[in-house]
Amino acid sequence: MGFEASITLLLDPSLRDRAAVAAAAVESVQCFGRKKTAVAVAHCKRGRGLIKVNGVPIELVKPEILRLKAFEPILLLGRQRFVDVDIRIRVRGGGKTSQTYAIRQSIAKALVAFHQKYVDEQSKKEIKDILARYDRTLLVADPRRCEPKKFGGRGARARFQKSYR
Repeated sequence: MGFEASITLLLDPSLRDRAAVAAAAVESVQCFGRKKTAVAVAHCKRGRGLIKVNGVPIELVKPEILRLKAFEPILLLGRQRFVDVDIRIRVRGGGKTSQTYAIRQSIAKALVAFHQKYVDEQSKKEIKDILARYDRTLLVADPRRCEPKKFGGRGARARFQKSYR
């Protein structure tokens, strides 16, 4: 869309309304998940059941050992709840484990938000209860952070050994 087109869109009210309707037609929500310094942003919209992480299907997420952890919301709620939505996740920061935990949290929060906004309150409550009963960190971020190192020792709390002689 060029400069002239954007000016026309602003000036012509009939085109502006059409653009607003087109934007509203796409039912989508955006949610994030966090773990330490990893942040995963999930875009959830009506679709046909695609779940991609950084453009790669969730079935191929690396490392393999943590793949099941990223799959947890899907396994808990069943594939049928994900059939009519597409979820695209962008994740950055942190390490592989933190990224995986951020991914699972963003998937869970995105599905809850989508059901609240576009489906119904009852299904949202069911989903939320199932997820919270299994693991609260699927919906609520873990606030713990690494404590910074201080002087006079090797770590945050450990001190160098003191000699009296």
